[in-house]
This record gives sequence, C-alpha cells and structure tokens, in this order.
Amino acid sequence: MILVFGRHGQLASALQRLAPETTRCLDRSAADLEDPAACAAAIRAARPRAVINAAAFTGVDAAESAPETAHRVNAESPAAMARAAAELGAPFVQVSTDYVFDGRGDTPWTPAAPTGPLGVYGASKLAGEAGVRAAGGVHAILRTSWVFSAVGQNFVRTMLRLGATRPEVSVVADQIGGPTPADDLAAACLRVARGLCDDPSRTGTYHFAGAPDTSWAGLAREIFAQAGMATRVAEIPTTAYPTPARRPLNSRLDCRSTNAAFGLPRPDWRKGLARVLKELGEARP
Repeated sequence: MILVFGRHGQLASALQRLAPETTRCLDRSAADLEDPAACAAAIRAARPRAVINAAAFTGVDAAESAPETAHRVNAESPAAMARAAAELGAPFVQVSTDYVFDGRGDTPWTPAAPTGPLGVYGASKLAGEAGVRAAGGVHAILRTSWVFSAVGQNFVRTMLRLGATRPEVSVVADQIGGPTPADDLAAACLRVARGLCDDPSRTGTYHFAGAPDTSWAGLAREIFAQAGMATRVAEIPTTAYPTPARRPLNSRLDCRSTNAAFGLPRPDWRKGLARVLKELGEARP
C-alpha cells in the first residue's frame, strides 16, 4: 500500500482515480499538515510500502502573510514524514516546485541548478526539500510546475470562467514554463515510488513538467481554442499584473534525468488539457 498525504487536492484526487486499490489517501482529519508529529504518527501506524506527499500550502500569495503556517506545512511536516518513512524503510516522494528557482535567464533548470526562491512559498518548499534529504531515507524530490486538472482552483478553470463572460482576457506572457496535467503527475509519482522500492539507488532530486514550454498567455489561447471559445488573449508583462508574491519568469524545468532514471518523458500538456476539458464538459463539439 502506498500512503498519500492529501485527498481533495488536484494531485491527490488524481492519485485516487489512478490507483484506488493500491493507495490510501489521508485528508486533514486523518493527518493535519500543520501538525508534523501527527503526520509522522500516521506513517508509523499505516506501515506503508511507500509514501507520497501530495499535500501542501499552495497559496503563493497567501504564504506571504502566513509564513509560519507555510513553513510548518511545506517544510516541517514533510521533514517529519520523511524521518518516519526512513525509520520504516519506506521510500518517500516529496512533490516540490519550480518556485525554488529565481527565474533568471531562459535556460531550463536542472535538478542540480542553484536555487533562489523569490518568496515565502518557494522558500518553504525549498526548506522542505532540505528536511527530506536530511532524514536520510530513500526518497525522491519531484519538482513540477503549473499543475492543472478538472478539480480545485487552477489556471484552466479560471480562464474558462473568465472567457465565458469576457470578449478579451489579459494574460501574462513573459513567464515561461511547462503546464503539467495532474493525472500525468500522479502517474509519475506512482512510477517513482515503485521505482524506488525496486531500486533505492535512484534516490535524488528530479524534475517533471509538461511539454512544450509556453507562457501563461500561450496556455490561455490553447484553452480557448480547445474549448471552442472566441475569447481573445491580450498579452501583458508581469509588471502589469502585480501580486503580493513575485513569480519566476523562467520556470522551464530540465526533465531529462527523470526520463533516464524512471522512463518518464515529459507529457504533452495539450493532450492533458483535452482530457480536462472533456471532463468539465467544455470540449469543442
């Protein structure tokens, strides 16, 4: 059995759909991520074959005004989970983010590239990575970017809502990254967890994101095109859309080592988008 932290978020929901008989998902009532000790206790009680942490404080802007909570959820609890998993000899998969990088340049970030988060969210996730490594167990830190699905709050659902009532939507065009369908990310997490069970030497930090790289404006255009909506996209710079937290301009992730270690090529996010729109009933007739 693979123990999953999270139940209702995008990734946890995808994991439940993908492997309902081999995963056990814990919601907040079973393991509160603001309580690191409770998270560790849940692992010791379940004695799983592997653990996937699919839960996090993901409010990038909200984290700026709640740094202690973000650090507890994104750093302290994953570290406690990793230590408990290490005690049991269970591989631990921690999902991390492109926000650990500062977004300079236009070269895709390798797993070994220097980090430099721009805000509280990225710093808390980077601290979580360090805690997982320090636990000393078999683990994989899987950084991803721009996750979307048919559930929860995400860019795809926001664009569909705005596009339904506006002839034109202004979207940032100078942030570049790889949109990642949650179901593809879930499949990758399962592949990595099982791969670590078979070969613990694959412990390390990896990247997994959809292809091809695009801007938020490019993603918005594809959403409207696939949904058969006539909504226009007006490209704007990040400076025209100020937010409490700074966003990295370059979120490109080099995923070659993940494919080499686990046989996981980058998924085509456009195909994932088609699946999501079909699930939402928004696909072009």
